[in-house]
Amino acid sequence: MNETIKIFHGPQHPGVTGNMSMELDLDGETIVKATTHVGYLHRGFEKLIERRTAIQAFTIVCRICVPEPDPNEENFARGVEELAGLTISERAKYIRVMVLEMARLQAHYLWMAGQGGSIGHEVVPQWAVGERDFILDLFEQLTGGRVYHMYIYPGGVKRDLPDGFLDRLRDLLDTLERRLPEYDRIFFDNAGVKKRLQNVGVVKRDEAIANGYTGPVIRACGIQRDVRRDSPYLVYDQLEFDVPTQTGCDAYARALVRRAEMDQSIRILRQIIDRMPAGEIQCKLPKHRKFKLPKGETFVQTESARGAYGFYMAGDDSEYLRRLQVRGPSIVHAYTLLEPLLVGAQLSDVALIMNSLGICPPEIER
Repeated sequence: MNETIKIFHGPQHPGVTGNMSMELDLDGETIVKATTHVGYLHRGFEKLIERRTAIQAFTIVCRICVPEPDPNEENFARGVEELAGLTISERAKYIRVMVLEMARLQAHYLWMAGQGGSIGHEVVPQWAVGERDFILDLFEQLTGGRVYHMYIYPGGVKRDLPDGFLDRLRDLLDTLERRLPEYDRIFFDNAGVKKRLQNVGVVKRDEAIANGYTGPVIRACGIQRDVRRDSPYLVYDQLEFDVPTQTGCDAYARALVRRAEMDQSIRILRQIIDRMPAGEIQCKLPKHRKFKLPKGETFVQTESARGAYGFYMAGDDSEYLRRLQVRGPSIVHAYTLLEPLLVGAQLSDVALIMNSLGICPPEIER
């Protein structure tokens, strides 16, 4: 009779496969049971925000997902605006889309670095982290911060574009677009990468629909779902872009979806550069202590690099939110999906599967 052994994958490693812990029961190197444990990273955001005014709280939401904080800022700002009846300018909308697509692009580079490192491909992490840094350079010029930006603000954005910013962004897009075929050659078309990712972490199409999976996970099952297209916000309905899909349903299909999305983000950013309107970046707001949210509720969504991101927000005629609830992709991807998906997988595939799902642990214990 075989005896199982129990090990913990994380939280001692950096990145998504480390700041949450997977309790694994193993028969040899085959996983027979997987249990998710969270709470090893910052948490409790919903209650922290409810105990601060709406203006104070905007600095907190970006920390819910470190690899891509900007969708949280946009959700929070747009939710406050809907509750307060604020209308932002076209220029502010275009700048927000620019920020969101830059954030999506750098998040995909970070994912590529993590997945390459999990496979043992040493070149890809170095390249991807380096080119992500060029995007972070632009974020630093725009917002003053490289990771946390606190830039998308109720009523618009915090400051206008620096002189020459759009030209620098266009030059960077040229560089990234020229370099991406090299990633295809050494990573996405690499026989070793295909062997490690194909037929690993297979998600059934009907389960993806029934359980509300989102982002690259559901699009890798051949389902064309994207909040930007299905429920347009800001100026996405004025922009041309495709929603890439694959039908392999495995970790490799999810990788190909992300790769194609990088091309689409560059395509969107080029349109933003060409169409950026003039105008104000911030509508007039009441004084901080007089900024009250009327009684009412709203639900807003953005499409992050990892999938649909939703904020439920309710006001009660005070400067505080009566209720905030965050629904990020990790809630279904790290529990409903990850635990059964790991059963039958090999120990060496755990990091690959987790990376392919796009998990941010603070979204779970929020």
